[in-house]
Amino acid sequence: MMSEDHNDHGFRDSAVMSPQGRDQSIRANTQDTQTSVSHAAHAGAVSHDAVHHAGHDKHAGHDPEVFRRKFWLSLALTVPIVATSHMIMDWFGYTLDLPGLSWVGPVLGTAVFFYGGWPFLAGAVTEVRDRAPGMMLLISMAITVAYTASLVTSFGWFDLDFWWELAALVTIMLLGHWQEMKAIGQAQGALAALAALLPDDAERVTADGGVERVAVDVLTVGDTVLVRSGGRVPADGRIVDGTAELDESMITGESRPVSRGPGDRVVAGTVATDSAIRVRVDAVGENTALAGIGRLVAQAQAAGGRAQVLADRFAAMLFYIATAAALVTFVVWWAIGDVDQAVVRTVTVLVIACPHALGLAIPLVIALSTALSAKAGILVKDRLALERMRTVDAVLFDKTGTLTKGAHAVTGTAVTRGFSQDEALRIAGAVEADSEHPLARALTAVAHERELHAAATGFRSLTGRGVQAVVDGDTYAVGGPALLRELGASMPDDLRAVAQQWSGRGAAVLHLLRVQEPGEASVIAVFALEDEVRPEAREAIAQLRAAGIGKIVMITGDARPVAEAVAADLGFVAGADEVFAEVLPADKDRAVAELQARGLRVGMVGDGVNDAPALARADVGLAIGAGTDVAIESAGVVLASSDPRAVTGVIRLSKASYRKMIQNLAWAAGYNVLAIPLAAGVLAFAGITLSPAAGAVLMSASTIVVALNAQLLRRVHLTPQA
Repeated sequence: MMSEDHNDHGFRDSAVMSPQGRDQSIRANTQDTQTSVSHAAHAGAVSHDAVHHAGHDKHAGHDPEVFRRKFWLSLALTVPIVATSHMIMDWFGYTLDLPGLSWVGPVLGTAVFFYGGWPFLAGAVTEVRDRAPGMMLLISMAITVAYTASLVTSFGWFDLDFWWELAALVTIMLLGHWQEMKAIGQAQGALAALAALLPDDAERVTADGGVERVAVDVLTVGDTVLVRSGGRVPADGRIVDGTAELDESMITGESRPVSRGPGDRVVAGTVATDSAIRVRVDAVGENTALAGIGRLVAQAQAAGGRAQVLADRFAAMLFYIATAAALVTFVVWWAIGDVDQAVVRTVTVLVIACPHALGLAIPLVIALSTALSAKAGILVKDRLALERMRTVDAVLFDKTGTLTKGAHAVTGTAVTRGFSQDEALRIAGAVEADSEHPLARALTAVAHERELHAAATGFRSLTGRGVQAVVDGDTYAVGGPALLRELGASMPDDLRAVAQQWSGRGAAVLHLLRVQEPGEASVIAVFALEDEVRPEAREAIAQLRAAGIGKIVMITGDARPVAEAVAADLGFVAGADEVFAEVLPADKDRAVAELQARGLRVGMVGDGVNDAPALARADVGLAIGAGTDVAIESAGVVLASSDPRAVTGVIRLSKASYRKMIQNLAWAAGYNVLAIPLAAGVLAFAGITLSPAAGAVLMSASTIVVALNAQLLRRVHLTPQA
């Protein structure tokens, strides 16, 4: 907590005020809590039905294991049906003369129809009841017509033996659904994988300092837990003892461990890789960051978009087209006088028209894209936001905490003759050691990093002016212009020129003075302190430009010289890019509206409470994950890390997933446009026809093409690329 010497150094401008405290959690405290990814997830709280596959959520047997069992048993029954079919025997020139041979088809075919075909029949009933005809109804119509025709043929009332085609059709359909559900299940596994990141138990520190092992779900806010080397953090909290390298890849997508020490926040599921730490719990259960990520993934995978709406409409339309085509086919062939062909062609049309590939085209892309992005630290809350990201042509960044680190760092040091920079930093770091001012911490941090150690005594806080202490027997003071005036300190011209140059670009300037006695002090060093630009921010700007973003915009409440200096450091292009400076928090959304009024589609990247209105107004709002809950709630996409390069990953994902959706829709639609007339027999005069079983093979092949095309999304690079 900031002590009352917050203004020790006599600065009040925004360039040096400490950045607003930010909650480092990435919770998504949505009102719709859904199923939290907590310890309860180990007992099945994370539902595998979190993502309903369009067109498949109306029938029983979502579990791939159900379809797997049905497929293998149906295949075992289909083999003898095919082997004993007279048509197959004629094709391959062999004969079988076994007792009861004529009953193999009817008996085993009936078993395949009711056992293997049951998921489709049940789904058809649901679609009829819901007045939402689709794939299940089409499949059921095809296999029911085939079964009825074969059954009456077995009783000698007709001459259409479809037993082997029926069995093959059902078996192939089961294979397609099994593989489809398996693919969807793998994508949904992102939720189960998140749940698996939580340990089953934790080591809670008792009042007497001992350690007891307890279940994770009994932990409460305020408990202290011991996380040993190699162990996972059981709940969100802050480190109270110890320092460790933590693997936070499950949150940020970054594989490199990061150092965390006392006071730093850690989240459930991360791993202490090299040493033990003690963590005071401040969030458990559905309030943890991990649970929030789980909710975001579930929401995104369950959500649809414009492409999904298009697919749903097409699937419904296809039912009516297929039904009409089947009726026309039957009437035409019956009018020609070939009743057998009328039934065969009708069944084939119904089989070919099954919108299986169409039903898989969008949901699989949605499931894969959200699962892959979650692993890369990109959490998609709104599918429409992700779809819109491909059209963004201007990216607006909030400066503090997004393009910069939100904390001051020493960016320049100048010394008088007889002093080295290291010596000046060693003394200044010692003088500031007991101060809690953010500028003081910047000096002590750089001294610590360079291992420039010294001991100070007689520390005094000169409120509003600076601090003073004794180092190596001499008295030194560190402070701003007010301290120089009070001590009447002299300042060499070369140092004054450097300090003025730094101030001109918006940097805070601190002075190191040697104090002989009151009224006799001299400046021996000056330090420039600035909100440090993230090294990855420069790469982010370059990558966005390479990705085709025409305008990069930065917005900040800082003075224009500060903003212009940061923009120049980031590589902003004059005339193309833009800087909004001295903007009040309440006016950030007005800046977004101004860009939109120019015809630009704006992606806004921010992390603070005051960014929330702008995030909501932007075409796409992207919240930096280390930001506040309000910012996260206002955004459509959450970047779990604070790496702005992830914005380019979102653009890549948006373009790739939309491209796959359109490709899949085009394939599924084009396939039906060509296949339905062929199945109806329009080329029968040329000797080109399709059997129902061949239609099933083509339909399943179409599904496989769509599934494989969706899997190509895995090639998209989502993690920050250096």
